[in-house]
Amino acid sequence: MELWDYRTDVYDRGSALDLAGYHVQATDGRIGTVDEATYEVGESYLVIDTGPWIFGKKVLLPARVVTRIDPQEREVHVSRTKAEIKEAPEFDEARYKEPEYRTTLGDYYGRFSS
Repeated sequence: MELWDYRTDVYDRGSALDLAGYHVQATDGRIGTVDEATYEVGESYLVIDTGPWIFGKKVLLPARVVTRIDPQEREVHVSRTKAEIKEAPEFDEARYKEPEYRTTLGDYYGRFSS
């Protein structure tokens, strides 16, 4: 399982889809909106602005946690609970594009079954 790739049944790389601004639904409720999304093979992720939910912080989610994209409703559904996302390593704006940071985050999210 590659955490940094979208599931093939969720996102077709041949389609042009910008997820920025989509609402994000955890398994137990809404967690925020997509601030940034990347689509590179092996390096895809979402940066989520949680708004007031966790005091205006951002979180980084590996693309593999996306279970469904609904373009009509402009929603992204993820396979994690609010608590699992809240307990993830803190988003580091200066380092989030670095492989070492993604490895730390991958170790955290890799503990959960998809």
